[in-house]
Amino acid sequence: MDLTLVVILSILVLIVAVLRGLQALRHTRDTYRGAKPGKGYHEIDATYHSGGGGGGHQTTYRIPRDPQEYAKRFIPKDKPK
Repeated sequence: MDLTLVVILSILVLIVAVLRGLQALRHTRDTYRGAKPGKGYHEIDATYHSGGGGGGHQTTYRIPRDPQEYAKRFIPKDKPK
């Protein structure tokens, strides 16, 4: 394959990817994301069934609504103060 053709196709792919990214940003600009801070927890139920006879896993995650409490979970417990 000619090197010029590869360069031209690569540039076209890059241009299409950038234009698609800009379109996605413009489309989601005014949409609300995330959750409002507050007290209590969000509960996320993660259930997995492997099919067949009884295999699988179930877990419930509790995520705090308070941003400060949420951030504290990422600090190691043995970190000196």
